[in-house]
Amino acid sequence: MSDSQVIISIGREYGSGGHAIAEELSKRLGLKFYDHNILDEIAIEKGVDPETLRKYDEKPHKLFLSRSVKEHHSSAEVNVAYMQFDYLKKKAAQGESFIVVGRCAEGIFEGHPGLISIFILGNKEEKCKRVMELYHLSEQAALEKMRRHDEYRKRYHNNFCEDKWGDSRTYDLCINSSLKGIEVTTDLLESYIRTRME
Repeated sequence: MSDSQVIISIGREYGSGGHAIAEELSKRLGLKFYDHNILDEIAIEKGVDPETLRKYDEKPHKLFLSRSVKEHHSSAEVNVAYMQFDYLKKKAAQGESFIVVGRCAEGIFEGHPGLISIFILGNKEEKCKRVMELYHLSEQAALEKMRRHDEYRKRYHNNFCEDKWGDSRTYDLCINSSLKGIEVTTDLLESYIRTRME
């Protein structure tokens, strides 16, 4: 894959540190980093408030309240999702290499020769501890936050992709960040990615 485009897709369980790992990898590898910051660019293009778009970011839509007419959908969640997919496809078509967190990237770039797809998971206890510390929550509140966010991510992903969220067969590599911690997990993933890029 030397001297060619690379698209690194990172899926993650809530509390696994997947976002922090992806952000650090983008710095180490010198690659653009895309997550919810995509919405800032889209908001500028569309002339809307980015906070309006963020309300619907990576959220599953309510089937009984939505319908499609031609290429337009009544669900804001679906429209925001497709705006982000189109944005990423445009960047890829321009030859850009990047890391993207979530946003069904492993699905929308399936078959792309430069795709490296990774899923980061973690042990329940370690994830809960991380969420409690990050957001100053009780154990019960942290567990509920984890459950809610993972349910959103699962439903969102499974709505737009054929493969199932978190299914190891969907990704090139799945790794448990709880076993060696965030820093070592980042080191291991950097080594793996650099090997793939050779």
